[in-house]
Amino acid sequence: MAAAPILEFRGVTKRFGALTANDNISLTLNQGEVLALLGENGAGKTTLMNILFGHYQADEGEILVDGEALPPGSTQAAISAGIGMVHQHFTLADNLTVLENITVGTESLWSWRQENQANREKLTRMIEDYGLVVDPDALVSTLSVGERQRVEILKALYRDARILILDEPTAVLTPQEADRLFETLKSITAKGLAVIFISHKLHEILAISTKVAVLRRGSIVGTLATKDAKREQLAELMVGRVVTRPKLSAIKRGAPVLEISDLTTGGGGSSALKNVDLVIHAHEIVGIAGVAGNGQAVLADILSGLIGNFTGSASINGRELAAGDPRSIVASGVGRIPEDRHARGMIGDMEIWENLISEDLRSSEISYGGMVINGDRARERATEQIKEFDVRCEGPEAETKLLSGGNMQKLILSRALSRNPSFILANQPVRGLDEGAIAYVQGRLLEARQAGAAILLISEDLDELMSLTDRIAVIYHGSLSLPEPPGKRSIAEIGLMMAGQTQNKSEELQGVGHGH
Repeated sequence: MAAAPILEFRGVTKRFGALTANDNISLTLNQGEVLALLGENGAGKTTLMNILFGHYQADEGEILVDGEALPPGSTQAAISAGIGMVHQHFTLADNLTVLENITVGTESLWSWRQENQANREKLTRMIEDYGLVVDPDALVSTLSVGERQRVEILKALYRDARILILDEPTAVLTPQEADRLFETLKSITAKGLAVIFISHKLHEILAISTKVAVLRRGSIVGTLATKDAKREQLAELMVGRVVTRPKLSAIKRGAPVLEISDLTTGGGGSSALKNVDLVIHAHEIVGIAGVAGNGQAVLADILSGLIGNFTGSASINGRELAAGDPRSIVASGVGRIPEDRHARGMIGDMEIWENLISEDLRSSEISYGGMVINGDRARERATEQIKEFDVRCEGPEAETKLLSGGNMQKLILSRALSRNPSFILANQPVRGLDEGAIAYVQGRLLEARQAGAAILLISEDLDELMSLTDRIAVIYHGSLSLPEPPGKRSIAEIGLMMAGQTQNKSEELQGVGHGH
């Protein structure tokens, strides 16, 4: 007789007004399994996890752990039942040690003193048992991204989690760190723990999961054993149609568009730029690979006009970049796709048409003499852009914050590309998007390349960089390597460079490589 599942969703339904976010969801998770949860943005994955963790209460249905009903709407009940969550964005205190981060909140407020020795012994056993190597006495501020993730996993396991939820766990990891994470998951599940693995990277899901559940528009549209699943099949289940990612075609590059020489910023630290040189030509996409926090965000802010304090030079079409002047940057022919679509890309409380004209307020097409906005024409143009870029919304006057991540990204693309920019800064353009939205965004970037744009693609997804760029450079601690064709180095080699481990550091990572 088969063992009872450790976790079971029975007919879970959640509505927000007229929207049904989860519709009669039934799922099981057994000990030792890795269940991959797949779905488009807005498919209901996050809502389902919020119900499991007690942040929301289901309108119908129930959740059972070890055959016992989980009290709804109680985070403490979820933790007590052995459910642990590792979020995509880490929740660690940099000024505390690993041991302190892991044990904080686990002891009674009425305790006279911390049981440091007992805590240390328990943590040491867990590190040995699960192979999650990290120094208990190290300050979190000194740890690598991969080590911080181990601390997050240890924090959940320390609270006796038996069901571990991992939300986009490889988003900020090098390929080598991702491989080590997968080894950790194999060790964890071998000891009987169960894992829910949420990711948009289909190759990872096929590599690590036991079974896959696919959500579409709030409903389960397929649950299948991973050994029987194929990438194309999963992508089609996610979006309800065949999805094919666009491919880079050969094209002769044109004249230099972006030229950066000896770009350096102060402040020290791993994100400060150090003598960065780079040239990107018309009809060319140059990718920058790197772990978050190594200077790519600073470079993007300079090219967006948000930072003016630097030495060296940066020019577009031979015209010196207006340092710290976003309006001049846009006017000079730059299309900006920012890393954070919510914080920097769009203003959620504004209507769609207002966001779409936010970088073009003085255009004669939508204003009277550059002084008064022609609201009717602005809405009319927004309607055209919504149709052209296939934005799923209720119209130009809908609040932007109501859009899914994929549709918000399409809006940003529309604003950036509709003015036919000569240079496009694409910073993490497909982060957090599903297969259908990824294919769309990448297709539009390739169309812009074909039309003559020079594109800087900053991404932590090496698969995206390998398939979508003409040349790739690696940034590490603010130094940029020589851009090279994608086929010249393997993903493993690029991953080592992202971690600062290369046999030729002096040439590759110390800023002496030139993009000319």
